[in-house]
Amino acid sequence: MERNERIYQIFSEINKVPRPSWHEERIADWLCAFAKEQGMECKRDKQNCIVMKKAATPGHEDAQPIVLHAHMDMVCVAEKGKQFDPLNDAIEAYVDNGWMKARGTSLGADNGMGLSMALAAMEDDTLVHGPLELLVTTNEEDGMTGAAALSTDFIKARKMIDLDSEDYDTITVGAAGAYLQTATLPFNRKPTAEGMEFFKIEISGGRGGHSGVDIGKGRMSAVKEICLLIDRIREICPEMVVSEITAGEANASIASQAEALVGVEKGNAAKLSNLISLYIISPEGDPDVHVTCMAAEQPSTTICPEAVEDLTESIREIPFGVINMSQHMEGTVETSNNIGVIRTETDHFFVTTHSRSFIHKDMVELGKGIATVLTNHGATTKLVMDTPAWEENAESDYVHLVEQTFEDVLGFRPRKVEMHFVMEMGYFVDKFPGIEIVPIGPRIIEPHSTSERVELETIDNIWHVLKELLRRLS
Repeated sequence: MERNERIYQIFSEINKVPRPSWHEERIADWLCAFAKEQGMECKRDKQNCIVMKKAATPGHEDAQPIVLHAHMDMVCVAEKGKQFDPLNDAIEAYVDNGWMKARGTSLGADNGMGLSMALAAMEDDTLVHGPLELLVTTNEEDGMTGAAALSTDFIKARKMIDLDSEDYDTITVGAAGAYLQTATLPFNRKPTAEGMEFFKIEISGGRGGHSGVDIGKGRMSAVKEICLLIDRIREICPEMVVSEITAGEANASIASQAEALVGVEKGNAAKLSNLISLYIISPEGDPDVHVTCMAAEQPSTTICPEAVEDLTESIREIPFGVINMSQHMEGTVETSNNIGVIRTETDHFFVTTHSRSFIHKDMVELGKGIATVLTNHGATTKLVMDTPAWEENAESDYVHLVEQTFEDVLGFRPRKVEMHFVMEMGYFVDKFPGIEIVPIGPRIIEPHSTSERVELETIDNIWHVLKELLRRLS
């Protein structure tokens, strides 16, 4: 398929603009400037969501309006030791054997590549289309607050081509709901006792990944493992103290790394070193995980042991991974939970959990059960997101049109799948009654991780499907 270099140029430009979730102001400014340069009408709401509008190709003014959709934020994670400030630094992308990757960070192909394709379509005057809108939402990756706050008159179209799919040879016709919550567990600090020796314990080498797509692949949760390891150290060194625990990279990612600053009596340092040298974490889906222990400077204070125990006990009680597999979608996770991060703040631990399910009742029960565990250990919880699952009519004329377009352009009929990741569609069908949505996109592997990559050939192919689909809908 002929390559549209403009898609890649736009993606390069987008990757120069920092766009982590909750911090989309600059990329929203960039998008508004893009629309102005193209002479398109542009509207921006208080959440920085944007809609651009382009007139129909002459002769196609009476066609039904179509809205393209992408989200502007990305999950920003970096390799251990990588100097990367997600609020200020650009993404360094490169091409390797037909795949685009990033140097030491997540790539942002989710959903930057879909956004680039949509923008390329909006500016291309050679395409044939009816009245065309582009909806770009904010904070999709960490609460979907942009989609949740959209006004009911923000878009006009009632047929949407969503470009936030990561599965090239499929049409997504359903997505799980999500229940995201945070917890704060307070603690007191006290001066570090004399006669203690401190060590930095690190767990690294995990593959991490998307906490929906990759949750059933048997990968380690570094959040879980660091807490289990602290409990094990406490068993052999009851006097152990902790000054800091940090685990995980993002709420929507499986935690791939963790570290803790712990202290033991000098006479027990050899016990600790021996434990770490023999400690093995070997999940089936994470063969490269390893644990290290290095001497560290003594901190001035440590966290009260009771709070550390409350944290590790609650994490031990909270489930991680697959809760149930679907009985009617073979091989599909139905309900799951991820523990995203632990952060040590000035006077409290901060923890996030992200539950998903196709069955809303099960998801809410799971989320409330997790909240109960945390509150029983002294934490205060806050619900950030309760997003409904979404299901499209897989046999609608619109879905069949997209299927036929794939077959005519690429020579294959895409599979129709329901995916165990959350999408904004549940909000769209509520706010825009009668809307029909079909998500498509290029092949993206390991989103939300430093291994994220997108296959160039599939970008080119989806572009040609998009062009032809717009023509057929006009």
